[in-house]
Amino acid sequence: MVKRTGPTNKELKETILALKRTKKTVWKRVAEMLEKPSRQRKTLNIRDIDKNAKKGDTIIVPGKVLSEGLPSKKFSVSAWQFSSLAEEKLKKANCDVLSIHEIIKKNPNGKKVRIFG
Repeated sequence: MVKRTGPTNKELKETILALKRTKKTVWKRVAEMLEKPSRQRKTLNIRDIDKNAKKGDTIIVPGKVLSEGLPSKKFSVSAWQFSSLAEEKLKKANCDVLSIHEIIKKNPNGKKVRIFG
């Protein structure tokens, strides 16, 4: 049986460590989700996020955001990865597109953050 070693991507490892260093429950939960194998991480379309998000929400996707659908309201989205088309569509709709490092700096306490995943 192969021993699980965790993520091998250096940037992902640094992101997980940064999340754990905050010592806030919401960020620790995101770190745990990112430590899972890539096939177990969430992949969401813009349509799915838009359907469940409210105007002005801050959304975190511990996985990848794909481009199917169009946002009908303005919200902030942070994810481990965005497809290039998804990022373009979100920016055209005036949604804030942030990396996980940026969202930690902007909101270190994790107040009013919703995790989709």
